[in-house]
Order: sequence, then structure tokens, then C-alpha cells
Amino acid sequence: MIRSITKQKPEEELDELLKGANRVFIIGCGTCTTLTRTGGEPEVAAMAESLQKKGKMITGRMVPPVACDNMTAELYEEQAGHIRQADVLLVMSCAFGVQTIATQTGKWTVPAQNTIFLGKETGIGRFDEICTQCGACIIGETGGVCPVTACHKGMVNGPCGGTNNGMCEIDSQKDCVWTVIYNRLKKLGRLDSMRKYQKPRNHLGEPSPGKFHIPADE
Repeated sequence: MIRSITKQKPEEELDELLKGANRVFIIGCGTCTTLTRTGGEPEVAAMAESLQKKGKMITGRMVPPVACDNMTAELYEEQAGHIRQADVLLVMSCAFGVQTIATQTGKWTVPAQNTIFLGKETGIGRFDEICTQCGACIIGETGGVCPVTACHKGMVNGPCGGTNNGMCEIDSQKDCVWTVIYNRLKKLGRLDSMRKYQKPRNHLGEPSPGKFHIPADE
């Protein structure tokens, strides 16, 4: 299960972002931030209580099923009056949700979170980054393991000289990803892939801002 991993902005930054706004409508997300407990019902309620103590008026709050999808007409209509009354929308979702809501409502919209990375649940309450979306994927040569993401140094030719008994020199509790890659390729009988020199990374695999068009049916 892949999720956008977010972390609430520092209180001082939020206070600055909301400066001059007296009436606030709060929006969470029923998917990613609910699962990571950064923007579900309990967190939205806690945020409302916190802002009320600072003298803000909460015109309303809601947690749509998926904040990065356009709100359904029914849901928007249900909350439209409360949204119109607000000076600002405080969105407790990933950046995708913030942008979607800002576009759909046309209101002053403020993110309550910093979006950290795309992560996969690897244990109860644990999410590990699995892809930096660099646009230059080499996992076909590394046994399906991404060194760009999993290596602290982002090395595409490894291991570095600091690996120690298969552990990372930067985080001694973490397996060196190049050891993981070596063991995976050895098991697959494809160690020759590891000997292939990878050219320096293209840090701009897709000109920014990225665009993708699905080809029309012929």
C-alpha cells in the first residue's frame, strides 16, 4: 500500500501562514493522512480545538475520502456555505490534495503539512520511502531494488568504501542497499548486472514541470 507521507508543519509556521485569517475551514483526507494519523478525523478535530484556543473561528471541517480527487458535487454542496464563510482553507493532506482543493474552490488555501515522500507500509505504523520518482529508473539492473532511494548517498554504482559487514556507514542499523542488491542478483544468477557501469544520474529525467499524455486510441 503506497501512501503520501506527511508531517505537520511547525506551529510557528502555521501561525504565520494563517496570519490575518480569522475564520478557518479545515479539510483532512480519508486516505493517506488518515492512515498515517496526520490528517484524519481525530487530527482535524484536534487542529480545530487548537485554533479555537488561539481565537480563530472554525466555520466547519470535513474529511473527504480522497483529498487529491475533486470533491463530489454532493459533498461540496453540503459544505459550500461553510467554505464560503471562511477566510482560508487549512488542508491537512499531502500537497496534491492542497493543490486540488485550491483549484476546485478558488479559495485561499494553506497546507498544514509538509509532504515528505511516497512510502510503502512495511510494518505496523511504519512507512519506508520506496521511490524518489527520479525519471531515470535502473532497477532492471539492480534486482528490483532502488539504490537511488534506499542508499543514503543515492549511489548508482556501489557499494561505497564505507559499507561495514553489510551495514550502511551512515546508519549502522540499516542494511547497505548494495549488499541487498548483491545478494538478490546472486540468488537470481545475474551478478553480471552489477558489473555494468551506470552513467551519472540525470537529475532532471523529465523537464519540470512534468507532463504525461496517454496516447489516443488509433
